[in-house]
Amino acid sequence: MIGVLVADDDFHVAKIHTAYVERVPGFAVLGREHSAAGTLDAVAELRPDLVLLDIYLPDENGLNVIRRALDRATGDDAPPPPDFIVISSARDVGSVRTAMQLGAVHYLVKPFGFAALRDRLVAYQDLRERLTTLDDQADQSDVDALYGLLRGPATLPPNLPKGHSAPTLERVRDAVRSARGDVSAAEVAELVGVSRPTAQRYLSYLAKHGVVRLRLRYGITGRPEHRYGTR
Repeated sequence: MIGVLVADDDFHVAKIHTAYVERVPGFAVLGREHSAAGTLDAVAELRPDLVLLDIYLPDENGLNVIRRALDRATGDDAPPPPDFIVISSARDVGSVRTAMQLGAVHYLVKPFGFAALRDRLVAYQDLRERLTTLDDQADQSDVDALYGLLRGPATLPPNLPKGHSAPTLERVRDAVRSARGDVSAAEVAELVGVSRPTAQRYLSYLAKHGVVRLRLRYGITGRPEHRYGTR
């Protein structure tokens, strides 16, 4: 489970964001804080993996919380700092630039719905899982893949060709994305409720546009099996 700390000055908003996080499999909210000082104390005590951080905290700018957390993690025996997703109504470029410079993995502008946060959380989850599979040395393709995961789930390509349904395409994409490994066209067809040829057609389209990845599984004999994934 990925431990999350929710930090927002608005008690009601913090409660909503907590409910959002708890709807995403693999995440658990460790606590809620409403000030910069409380957030830093909770980071030290609870050791969250991820902090959903508001900028407008009553006692200090939330971006300073990131700075202080990073400073505290510089000692040899200090635990690593958590990752941060900035969640704020601040839209100025200066705040966005500073958040990027401090290493925030995402920046969500309020207000937003559950789907927007879910997609960022799933992208972060994918990033953590991918990091565990890499050796000590990463090649350029590994680095590109990691940064690609930070961008979040791939968007669907526009201007669908004739005979393709946008809702079906989205369901096929989501079926692949939610799977805990590569899936076949037959597995996707069962999950979505379409025929295997239909699933194969949509999967081929998504693979062509880089939304999903095609991998070949080779058996002892016969043609390789086509399997699809997002990682």
